[in-house]
Amino acid sequence: MDKLGIIAIDLGTAYSGYAYNITPKGKDISPRVKHWGKKQSQDTPKAPNCILFDGEQKFMSFGYQAKEDYSNMSPSDSEKCYLFNNFKMSLYGQRRVNADLLIKAENGKKMKALRVFSATLQFLKHDALKTISKTTSNMKFEASDFTWVLTVPAIWDNAAKQFMREAAVQAGIVSRDNGEKLVIALEPEAASIWCKKLPPDGFLTENHSRTSLEQTPGTQYIVVDCGGGTIDITVHEVLTDGRLKELHKASGNDMGGQTVDRKFKEFLREIFDDGVWGEYEANHPGELQQLMYDFTIMKQDDQDAQFYCPYNLGQIAQTKKKIETFFDNDKGASWNRGKIKISKKKMRSFFEESLTGVRNSLQEILKNTTEIKYILLVGGYAFSQVLRDHVENQFGSHYKVLCPDCPQEAVLKGAVMFGTDKAVIVSRKSRFTYGFDVAKKFDARKHKMNKKYTNAKGDWCDDLFDKIVEIDEDVGFNKTKEYMFKPISTDQQKMKFRFFRTERKNLTYIDDAGAEEVGQFVVHMPDITGGLEREVRMEVIFGDTEITASATDLQSNSKAEVTIDFT
Repeated sequence: MDKLGIIAIDLGTAYSGYAYNITPKGKDISPRVKHWGKKQSQDTPKAPNCILFDGEQKFMSFGYQAKEDYSNMSPSDSEKCYLFNNFKMSLYGQRRVNADLLIKAENGKKMKALRVFSATLQFLKHDALKTISKTTSNMKFEASDFTWVLTVPAIWDNAAKQFMREAAVQAGIVSRDNGEKLVIALEPEAASIWCKKLPPDGFLTENHSRTSLEQTPGTQYIVVDCGGGTIDITVHEVLTDGRLKELHKASGNDMGGQTVDRKFKEFLREIFDDGVWGEYEANHPGELQQLMYDFTIMKQDDQDAQFYCPYNLGQIAQTKKKIETFFDNDKGASWNRGKIKISKKKMRSFFEESLTGVRNSLQEILKNTTEIKYILLVGGYAFSQVLRDHVENQFGSHYKVLCPDCPQEAVLKGAVMFGTDKAVIVSRKSRFTYGFDVAKKFDARKHKMNKKYTNAKGDWCDDLFDKIVEIDEDVGFNKTKEYMFKPISTDQQKMKFRFFRTERKNLTYIDDAGAEEVGQFVVHMPDITGGLEREVRMEVIFGDTEITASATDLQSNSKAEVTIDFT
C-alpha cells in the first residue's frame, strides 16, 4: 500500500488502547487515538484493561463493555466466567515466562496467560482495522497492510518482552514469517519522542520556553512514565537534528498508580472489619470493579473524597452492626447519609509508598547527572495532582517539571512516530554486558584446567566469554560488529553459537556467577572440502530494542540467526 500504515498498541496495566497513522508518504505524521466508552457515557483515550471470557474460556468482551457485562451478571453466572483485570503485572519480574504460565481471574479461577494476552491483542487488532476502515471510505485492510508497534515497559525482563511478541503472533498481528512487521517500543522512549515535538503550550504547566524540546539541541531531560503498574524512567539528550541519545539506562520500579489503589482497598478492609470486606470482595467483584474505577477518578484530585457506599457492601455491613458504627473511630473516614467521606490527609497517605518509589528512582539518576533541565511526567497516573505536586516540591527548585496536556496519550502517539522512524533514538545505554562463548588456545597461566580439551589442532580452552558490548556502553542504532571463525577439525559440519548476558562489566567464562544464556543458534557447514581453512562470518547488529546475530558459512552459504532482546 502507498501509505505509511502504522498501528501502535499500548497494552497497559490499568488501561489499554491504540493509535494509528495512514498519512501518505512525505506528509507530516499525525497519530490518531481511538476513544472509548461512548456507550457507557465515557470518552477516554484508553479503555479499562479488563477482558471477559465465558465458562468455556471463549472471549466475550473487553474494556468498559467487559466491566458492564460482568457487573450485570448474577453471582452464579459470574462464578463461571473469567474476568481479568490489570493482568499485565503478572509478567513483571518474571524470568521464566512461557506458554504454560497461569494467571488468576477476579473470582480466583486460573487461565493461561498467553490466552488472555493474545485475546486482548486480537480484540484491539480487529477494532483498529475496523476503525481505520470507517475513516477511509470503508476500505478493507488486513493486519499485514500495517507495521505494528507494541509498547512494553522499559524495565521488563527479556522473557516478558518475548512473551508479548509471541502473544502478538497468536493474535494474528504478525506471522512468524513477517516478524519484522512488529516493532517493540519502550514506553518511556515512545513518550519522549512525542513530548519533544510538543509546542510550549502543549503542557499543563506554564510555558517552558519559546520552542519545542527538539528545537533546542543539547537539552537533557528525564521522562517518567507513570503507569498503573510501573514507573518507567528514561533520560535523553536532544541532538542537533532533533534525534535523541539515551544518557542513562532505563530504570524504574513497580510503584505505579495501582499501589495507591491497593492502599485504598486495604483502608476499606480496615474500616469494614469483622469479615465484612472479605465477604464483599469475594461475592461482588463486579460492583468492586466499579468502585475502583470511581477511585481512579477520585485520586486525580488533592482533596477530600466522597462517594456512595456500594449497595452490597452496605447490605453485608448491616448484617453485623449499624453501618455508622464502622466509622466510630479516628481513622480518616466518616459516614454521611449513605456516603463515605475520606479526608484529604488520609487520601494523601495512600500515595506515600508510591511517591517514595518515584522520588528514590529520580534521586538515583540525578545524583550522577548535572545537565538535566526538565522532568516530564506522562502516563495515566500523571493525572494525579498529588503526584505532580510531590515531584514539583521535591525537584522543582532545580528542574522544570512538565506534564503534557494529555499525558495518557503520550506513549501511544510516540509509539506511532517510532514505528515510522526507529532511528529517532540514535543510541542507547546497554542494560547488560553481552557476549558469546568461544574456544581459544589453552594458556595454563590464564585458564582453568577443567576447561582444557585437546584435538588435532592442539590444546584449547572451552567456555570462554567473548564480550560484544559492555553494560552502560553507548550502542548506536544499527551498529554492526563482525567476527570470523574457522573450524577446529577438518570434518566439522556445524558450528554452535551461544549468547549470554550479565550485569557485571566482564566475565571470563560463560558459567561464571551472574551469567545468563539469552539465545543460541547452529550454522551448518555441509561442504568440508576447505578443511580447516573454511570460514564462518558472524554479524551482530544492534537494532532499535533488539540484537540480531547471524552467522554464514562462506563455503556453502548456509546461514542461521537469532534475535536477542537488547534492552
